[in-house]
Amino acid sequence: MENLNALRVFVHVAETRSFTQAAKRLGLTSSAVSKAITRLEQELDVRLLHRTTRSVGLTNDGASFFEHCLQILGQIEEAENLLGRATSSAHGRLRVHLPVGFGRRVIMPMLPRFLKQHPNLVLDAELSDRNVDLAYEGIDVAVQIGEPADARLIARKLCHLRFMACASPQYLAQHGEPRTPEDLDGHHCMAYVLMHTGRYREWPFSKNGVPCPKTVSGQLNVNNAESLLEAASSGLGIAMISNFTAAEAIRAGRLRPILTDYVGEGPPVSVVYLPSRNLSIKVRAFVNFLVDEISGNPDWDKIMP
Repeated sequence: MENLNALRVFVHVAETRSFTQAAKRLGLTSSAVSKAITRLEQELDVRLLHRTTRSVGLTNDGASFFEHCLQILGQIEEAENLLGRATSSAHGRLRVHLPVGFGRRVIMPMLPRFLKQHPNLVLDAELSDRNVDLAYEGIDVAVQIGEPADARLIARKLCHLRFMACASPQYLAQHGEPRTPEDLDGHHCMAYVLMHTGRYREWPFSKNGVPCPKTVSGQLNVNNAESLLEAASSGLGIAMISNFTAAEAIRAGRLRPILTDYVGEGPPVSVVYLPSRNLSIKVRAFVNFLVDEISGNPDWDKIMP
């Protein structure tokens, strides 16, 4: 093996399944990446990739070699850190993906403390609710709501979300308080609308551990949780809101949780990363920080009955 750079090029191509995307990550031309892979295959005397005009895939030998390359490069990074290259804190650039609501309300306020602990780290955070492919997009860590769909990912659970029906004290004084989910039929309810289907998200009621979901909608339906929070706080009606989103408004008295006997446990929230990032100090530091800050009994969960 002439040098380790060929292994790094190969890993990026294997992860992105694209010479073009790998070249963008590495700051090289597509031609340079292609030539590096060709030289590597010639040196090893084995075909690592299937190439077509539309796609790049791993051969059986390439898949096996890829797994070993991940281990080798991870061990090298760990060895470099142990030799004193910023062992006291994370260093380099860390790319993270966060869901919009949870990221803005829960994680972003924590980041100044994290960055103060790791002054040699640059953190690039994307807040969006789209599905991401960590390997393809070069993302180091992601926070996901719901069970991780990608079996390749290592996941550490942070907490569970819970959702509650909420309304302003003014609304409840004027219209009365519903006692059962069925009573909602006589109230102004505001739903979360799924714009790609035109349907409304079910309200996840549960009684004694038995789910009893209900679909509601009203004069105003929105595809944004913060907007539902604002509408409910203004007295427009009842909305189903996650505990971390509603906590501040409830503590301030702008909202009151209702139908609290029907609140059930919601989806898990996990921090996920690829096995190839497992030994990275920067990834480990960020994951451990989130686990320490969030897991257990989050402050915003204490508003629940």
